[in-house]
Amino acid sequence: MSLERTLVRAHVLTPDGWGETPIHLSDGLIVPDAVGRSIDLSGYLVLPGIVDPHGDGFERHMAPRRGALREAEHGVVAAATELAANGITTAILAQFFSWEGGMRGPDFAEHVFESVTSVRDSVGVDLRLQLRLETHLLDDFARAEAAIDRFGIGYVVFNDHLPHQRLSEGRKPPRLTGQALKSGRSPETHLALMQDLHQRSAEVPAALDALTARLNKKGIVFGSHDDSTLADRQEWAMRGATVSEFPETLEAAQAARDDGGHIVLGAPNVVRGASHAGNIAASELVAHGLCDALASDYHYPSPLRAAFRLEELGLCDLSVAWGMLSSGPARLLGLSDRGVLEPGKRADLIVVDPQTRRVEATIVAGRIVHLTGTVAERFLQG
Repeated sequence: MSLERTLVRAHVLTPDGWGETPIHLSDGLIVPDAVGRSIDLSGYLVLPGIVDPHGDGFERHMAPRRGALREAEHGVVAAATELAANGITTAILAQFFSWEGGMRGPDFAEHVFESVTSVRDSVGVDLRLQLRLETHLLDDFARAEAAIDRFGIGYVVFNDHLPHQRLSEGRKPPRLTGQALKSGRSPETHLALMQDLHQRSAEVPAALDALTARLNKKGIVFGSHDDSTLADRQEWAMRGATVSEFPETLEAAQAARDDGGHIVLGAPNVVRGASHAGNIAASELVAHGLCDALASDYHYPSPLRAAFRLEELGLCDLSVAWGMLSSGPARLLGLSDRGVLEPGKRADLIVVDPQTRRVEATIVAGRIVHLTGTVAERFLQG
């Protein structure tokens, strides 16, 4: 049941900036007039719920150990609980569909899609799917497209994790044995597969052109991943990719801005202060105005922490940083019903203690999905 309440005396972030505007909740929406009992949230921040455009932190819940894949639906429920506790009200679960096998292979991907679909209506957070398709998995393009249609997947991102330089030089890729074990293959079989896929590189552009043309017709949002050069991004922009995930260089990020694409950066990168892979720091791209959305990537607590970190660094006010967590990602996903606190929008919001910076309440479509601390006492009074 959705709340019929009015939240008062909080420091509220609205499209017009900070203020103490009362927030009226009714029938899952923010409404213009007062309803129900007033809840005093003085001393707290009320912010739009976080829209996470890319996160794979759910994997540790679904497969806590290699081979431990039973009862995955319970893992999805646990992931949703973690998301809510970190203020994420809409979560894009980014799942590989890759030649890498194991938890990145097509079989596991379909297992994830089925598990999420079976429980998504019973959890509070809005769970959505992203299919991360490897560009050289040519023989499984039809299977990937069938999964997109079957599970109503609205967001696709293209990756290429083949070590092309090593393969072209006839050398073994680094960490081959470990990757082969994760895939369930012998090192020899895994290497042979990579070599075969690399040798078919000439077939890839035409296959991608055909697939992305069909995705465009279906109205599916799709994007590129790890662009490093101007040419990389231009190629994807010509296919209609409206998102650039985690560009590795200033040149690539600027190319995405120039072609009108939405730029997604990793929140853990902001928190760490650097890329774990040695690429350009996300904070540097933010400083250049080259960020539309911050994603949890592999760590669900990071978006909230990153917003405060950007303010601490003097790169932007918290209100601007929060736009990279709410309105920015909502816009790139085409979710016009959320991302800001104003009448008519979904009642997706969070209540944060500005001192501890912890989320004490998360509300999704007017329903409480996380409640703790002093805020819990205020909601439960009377």
